Amino acid sequence: MSDNSVTSICVIIGASHAGASCAFALRSEGWLGRIIIYDTDAELPYHRPPLSKTYLTAEQEIASSPLKSAESYEREDITLKLGIRVSSIDRNKKRIYLKDGATQTYDKLVLATGARPIIPPVSGLEDAQSVFALRTLADVEGIRKALGNNAATKKVVVIGGGYIGLEIAASLTKLGSKVTVLERQKRILERVTSVEMSNFFSNLHTENRVRIATGKNVTSVEQKDIDQNVICSDGSAYPADIILIGVGIYVNQELAEKAGIVIGNGIKVDGSSKTSDTNIYAIGDCTNHHNPHYDKAVRLESVQNAVDQAKVAAAAICGKEAIYDAIPWFWSDQYDVKLQIVGLSEGYDNYIVRQEEKEGHCFSIWYFNGDKLLSVDAVNNAKAYVLGTRFIKTGQLIDKEKLANSTEAFKPANLVVA
Repeated sequence: MSDNSVTSICVIIGASHAGASCAFALRSEGWLGRIIIYDTDAELPYHRPPLSKTYLTAEQEIASSPLKSAESYEREDITLKLGIRVSSIDRNKKRIYLKDGATQTYDKLVLATGARPIIPPVSGLEDAQSVFALRTLADVEGIRKALGNNAATKKVVVIGGGYIGLEIAASLTKLGSKVTVLERQKRILERVTSVEMSNFFSNLHTENRVRIATGKNVTSVEQKDIDQNVICSDGSAYPADIILIGVGIYVNQELAEKAGIVIGNGIKVDGSSKTSDTNIYAIGDCTNHHNPHYDKAVRLESVQNAVDQAKVAAAAICGKEAIYDAIPWFWSDQYDVKLQIVGLSEGYDNYIVRQEEKEGHCFSIWYFNGDKLLSVDAVNNAKAYVLGTRFIKTGQLIDKEKLANSTEAFKPANLVVA
């Protein structure tokens, strides 16, 4: 039997953006055999980014945004096995074992296991009322139920001042809730962006009635009668009807690790998303791959990475030449602000802020290592995002003085050093 015959089986573990995209890409690339997707979530695979944005504030049914319709899976002969947990992988027998004791053989296996929220070891958190992370539709439904019909009366404490925590804060503030964000570092977004961008978002949230408190190490949650308080190491206390956790993620790499697949800050994969086992691929948040442009190993948490890796893996599984070399990009929506990020700013040693002469928020921050452009943060500025993407891909040198001067024409011919 060849790797791609009508009797071949490709099993995909994980049905989020990576897993679902891979299944359909396999059909597009000519996979003839069966495709079976397993996932612990019982819902039809759905879009994840809106969880912290539109789903929280939506009036309609929040399960109305599937990645693909149920009919699409049937039409492409893709079998969904939802609400089922895979417990182990036997690489020698090319078989997976399910928690209920059932088994399934495979010819090719794709791990799209993603990640799960970190729940910090905070005293009293396990017994606290209305505590949520935000990773699934069930989490959103729980938050909406806790808010009830009068969100304006609710005091919400968000633990973690990263992008997810800030998006949640923006969404709940729109509903009228009184939101406090507690960040352990000296500033929000400290690990991922510049002081200017941190200050911008801090001011943006403050203007929208969100309380931002930095340098706050949460140590406990205390209950007294019907009141609940989040306590920090400096003795400060914050009343909370609802507690939301946004302090980071753990990679779901245990299945791969237990099976003896090489691990290193995620599941290690090559340029075609193949693991150390030639019959097993891994895609999405759970993977660690070598990025050719930055010449280093990276693990990315983004829809772009998940979908692009899925397409590369599908092509490779079908015997085609495929190498993943995309420039990473991300986005965040908060209030009237759309932040678009292209590239990876890690390792920058200087940056340029370009403020456009327009009403409202419109600027960009350009991160360099020496003269090499690494990344661009664009706030309500699609042109900066597009130009940044182009300059990063081509490696062209940029005239920093012209870039910083908003009166200079914002176009490649004017900004590139001849």
